[in-house]
Amino acid sequence: MPAAPPVAPAAAPLGPPAPRPVRSPVQTSLDDLGTPLHDVTFVVVDLETTGGSARTCAITEIGAVKVRGGEVLGELSTLVDPGGPVPPLITVLTGITDAMVAAAPPVDQVLAAFWEFVGDAVLVAHNAPFDTGFLRAAGARSGRPWPGNEVVCTVSLSRAVLGRDEVRDHKLGTLAAHLGSATTPTHRALDDARATVDVLHALLGRLGGVGVRTLEDLRDQLRAGARLQPARRSRRHLAEGLPSAPGVYLFLDGLGEVLYVGTSRDIRRRVRSYFTAGETRARMDQMVARAARVVPVVCPTPLEAAVRELRLIAEHRPAYNRRSTRPERGRWLKLTDEAFPRLSVVRRVADDGAAYLGPVSSARAAELAVEALHEAHPLRRCTARLPARPAPGASACAL
Repeated sequence: MPAAPPVAPAAAPLGPPAPRPVRSPVQTSLDDLGTPLHDVTFVVVDLETTGGSARTCAITEIGAVKVRGGEVLGELSTLVDPGGPVPPLITVLTGITDAMVAAAPPVDQVLAAFWEFVGDAVLVAHNAPFDTGFLRAAGARSGRPWPGNEVVCTVSLSRAVLGRDEVRDHKLGTLAAHLGSATTPTHRALDDARATVDVLHALLGRLGGVGVRTLEDLRDQLRAGARLQPARRSRRHLAEGLPSAPGVYLFLDGLGEVLYVGTSRDIRRRVRSYFTAGETRARMDQMVARAARVVPVVCPTPLEAAVRELRLIAEHRPAYNRRSTRPERGRWLKLTDEAFPRLSVVRRVADDGAAYLGPVSSARAAELAVEALHEAHPLRRCTARLPARPAPGASACAL
């Protein structure tokens, strides 16, 4: 088999009703919208090696294809001198012989050209840990650290999109045939990279049909690492326009009933997570299916958000909050409405003019909070009600 040409030049890139929501003014930005996948530059790479261990084996060939918006921007293909013999089994599998790599450039020279070709693109590979493992190991031996490019694995994407009823496995050859790739994988780097491009585009097309349209969406799906739930992803529009700020969020159904109350340091990011494969709680599936809108309540601090969340749960008793099913377990800190107020732990909030803080999750936590407040503030500890003006001859009250 004739040797592949040396490094080819890369083509130049083308150019609720209650409570009332308190919302911060939010200006839509590129960060809010995410980067559309058709604007993302991907470099799809495949390696041939002398074996399966990145620690003891070496690269024999690199093939890479740069794409954006479905268009091929450039290709790179080169054999690599592995610095040792090519095992016979590898020659049988790939067709790469000792004679073919004898005059090939060394790996440090190839890596320099490869990373220049990649730039800041998102790196894609089929079974990416294998390819990136060899690239990292070769870079470490050559004094070239990993540049930090984002990595997408088409095996992980395939597992998220294609069920066992569609494909028997997620090998490149299986996927290329099933998804109609124009290139048949041959265990040569450039052919396999071209086939992986077709697989990537087909998988992204499937994902786009259920709302995965930005690089941020793709990250969420890869981070979740589970099978995609199209019905859940289709509800993702409920997160649009939410603020990236600390606070409370309320899921409401079509009648305005509060289904669920939660809190987060970033409302928008947290709500988006309910529509990814990372959310595995069955009751959340049911809740999301019923939800018609999400109401944010922006809070200045996470602490205030946590207190507001507990109060809203106690007020609305949402069906999908576990804590709302056992409200009797909550405790409240009560500060009496007196000239010399006192602090106590109670189970119920009364309309008596006192200030209440809570609910607190346990009696122990409530007692600890009372002790902390007593240490920080000179509140009296006696339980007698004190008049605004002491009576003649009344004994003193020690705080």
